[in-house]
Amino acid sequence: MTDHLLIEALDRLEAGDWDEAHRIVQDFDGTGAAWLHAHLHRVEGDAENARHWYGKASMAPFEGDVTEERYALRQELTSGTTGAMGQPPQE
Repeated sequence: MTDHLLIEALDRLEAGDWDEAHRIVQDFDGTGAAWLHAHLHRVEGDAENARHWYGKASMAPFEGDVTEERYALRQELTSGTTGAMGQPPQE
């Protein structure tokens, strides 16, 4: 159930609702939630807070741009499924 709600948070972010995405992700622990939390703060422009959450996810800050990271996050949260949520970003 957690992944479903984290995917919802990612959907909210993509729809432009950063605040709701952040509200959702704050309720969860674990690597996926920490990574998504880091991404949210990266999008916000808060690099220091993003680094904190990457550390909680036991990972280095993502090297690619935010679109690439969002795709990687979605792939992780959907376990590589295909379809609308598993497609790479459109160019």
